[in-house]
Amino acid sequence: MTAIQRRGRRIMMTPAELDAFLTRQRTCRVATVSPGGRPHVSALWFAWDGTSLWLYSLTRSRRWAELRRDPRLAVVVDAGEEYGELRGVELSGTAVFVGEAPRTGEPCPELAVPEALFARKNFALDEMPHDGRHAWLRLTPDAVASWDFRKLSAL
Repeated sequence: MTAIQRRGRRIMMTPAELDAFLTRQRTCRVATVSPGGRPHVSALWFAWDGTSLWLYSLTRSRRWAELRRDPRLAVVVDAGEEYGELRGVELSGTAVFVGEAPRTGEPCPELAVPEALFARKNFALDEMPHDGRHAWLRLTPDAVASWDFRKLSAL
């Protein structure tokens, strides 16, 4: 069950706005926790399927190692330059590793939709290219907080 946003309800995105925003945006910031408790934030491309955020991560990255040890993560996707244009979403929950790691293209029905979305959005391809260095993480958020400062002018 996704936690309900309490603060900033007047500027939060509607479900349709949130879906459209996550479908259009390309880059997110992924926050993980090191063994010593230090936060680690890295940028990553993603795909949104309407329910889950799909992250295609290097399997030899610090992010991957940290999520293997502790799968809790938070992800921020944001946009806008001027204060009144700022909008974004924070999703948090637990990473789930899906498919082979690293991914070489072995059949995995659960990855058909995210790979098609990711390939179209990021590579303008119909099929996902596999390099044998990346693998998939799925975040079905437990909590979502969004903001759209463009709504401030109406308040």
